[in-house]
Amino acid sequence: NTAEPMQVDAPLEDNENNETECYVVENPTLDLETYAAAYTGFAKLYRLMFVADHCPSLRLEALKMAISYVMTTYNVNLYQTLHKKLAEAIASAGLPDVAVQMGSQDIPVLDSMWLESKTKIAAIKLEKLDTDLKNYKTNSIKESIRRGHDDLGDHYLDCGDLTSALKCYSRARDYCTSAKHIIIMCLNVVKVSVYLQNWAHVLNYVSKAEGTPDFNDVQGKDSNLAILTRLKCAAGLADLACKKYKSAAKLFLGASIDHCDYPELLSSNNVAVYGGLCALATFDRSELQKQVIVSSSFKLFLELEPQLRDIIFKFYESKYASCLRLLDEIRDNLLLDMYLAPHLNSLYMQIRNRALIQYFSPYLSADMHIMAAAFNRTVNALEDELMQLILDGQIQARIDSHNKILYAKDVDQRSTTFERSLAMGKEYQRRTSMLILRAAMLKNQIHV
Repeated sequence: NTAEPMQVDAPLEDNENNETECYVVENPTLDLETYAAAYTGFAKLYRLMFVADHCPSLRLEALKMAISYVMTTYNVNLYQTLHKKLAEAIASAGLPDVAVQMGSQDIPVLDSMWLESKTKIAAIKLEKLDTDLKNYKTNSIKESIRRGHDDLGDHYLDCGDLTSALKCYSRARDYCTSAKHIIIMCLNVVKVSVYLQNWAHVLNYVSKAEGTPDFNDVQGKDSNLAILTRLKCAAGLADLACKKYKSAAKLFLGASIDHCDYPELLSSNNVAVYGGLCALATFDRSELQKQVIVSSSFKLFLELEPQLRDIIFKFYESKYASCLRLLDEIRDNLLLDMYLAPHLNSLYMQIRNRALIQYFSPYLSADMHIMAAAFNRTVNALEDELMQLILDGQIQARIDSHNKILYAKDVDQRSTTFERSLAMGKEYQRRTSMLILRAAMLKNQIHV
């Protein structure tokens, strides 16, 4: 039985994400130990490595924590990679600083004995699991074969071989005998696909899990909510990565805080931040109020991120200068989030544009001096932003550049209604012609 072929995301998306890889975060307020404690497995390792790549002040601490954690696994390749990164970090820090850091932070050294020991143990365990699986196949016991594939997948994952782990988890599908087994298989594939950032695969298997017959009868209500929350979070990550921000917001808003235990991928704080920012960037005023501000479930997530909660409330109360200032304050920490960082500029721009649109919507004209003060911007900078919004068709207005006044376009409602009626008539005529053609083809037994 062969696994499904891997689906590779479009190179364009990767290139766009790579644009953000060069930045450096100088002044984070992140408590790295607390941050890392919320994750396990590759989620912890990848996030620590991302922090190390982008934040010089936390680089040594992040690498040290990653090395300490990777030593609890069989991932010898990543262990060596981390030590290489550590050596580069020490070299780039400069000799005087290194002497201080080595004395105060107890820099770990490459343990060749550990490498040799773990490599041998991993090989022995792999051979045993492989032999067990062959025996199960000889005996043709489906449940044992399924577990054998899962155990092999777990071992490959522990060794850092994500591609082999994905193949093993996928092969378990042919030996699933219940809805519970199918969902376990889907969750395993989803987890590894997120690590590989194969978002098409993630969405495919989330859909498979949700479409499983008797899904609601898998286990108790609590367990079912936990599974649903995991699926929503994984799909939310995929939509975020694919820049479908509104869809991502709705998925994160649908998570249950009492069942949000997913340290292999993300934390409850992540759900609050991802959901809150995507909602701010894409929801209109009524959606923000109904689905975020008065939402009994998402309100509990926002309690974990009081700064973000204040930002959302200030945005809703039209206190845009305070809202945008608070957004700038949390920007550095958000740039250290591996899933959010590639999209932060886009999300911030959309939030700012939405604020400008919302501010101007009740007025026929607005003084740009007053507007600039409300947004803590210079008049010229504000004029450039408004001009871009007008060109994009997001604001129906014109700018009096001499007097610095923004005028709403005077829309002729009578003409607009006539144009809409004519367009509807043409569409009705087109559909009617298509129905007549279809009926004629069916009558004459013409198949295309």
